[in-house]
Amino acid sequence: MRADFPELARVTTRWSDNDMFGHLNNAVYYELFDSALNAWVIRETGIDESTAPVIGVVAESSCRFYREVAYPSELEVGARIQRLGTRSIVFELGLFAAGEPEIAAHGRWAQVYIDAKTREVAAIPAPMRALCERALAAQ
Repeated sequence: MRADFPELARVTTRWSDNDMFGHLNNAVYYELFDSALNAWVIRETGIDESTAPVIGVVAESSCRFYREVAYPSELEVGARIQRLGTRSIVFELGLFAAGEPEIAAHGRWAQVYIDAKTREVAAIPAPMRALCERALAAQ
């Protein structure tokens, strides 16, 4: 439900998002999740992944679909922390039709942090950990 996601971002669909069945193509859900999650992280931490010494990479993702959405639609993507480790974070993402309390799609996003140069697993950067701890407290 919408109330389970303390962070919400408004997004709009585009004409090209629909597939031949007249609803959003499955890949578009992942694009919306990725964009909303990264916008939240950049806004709250100031981390620039293109120059950061430690970066987050997606190790696993999934999406479960409950209701169709299509162009033209205003949507909201919710984000929350499912698990915060020392080197990884599991996010939950929810896609909602604007104003609707029930979820249209539920995503799971496991992100592992690595050294940008060596590609070795690394600790979550302090600004990211602080964001996640604030988000967990708000949940």
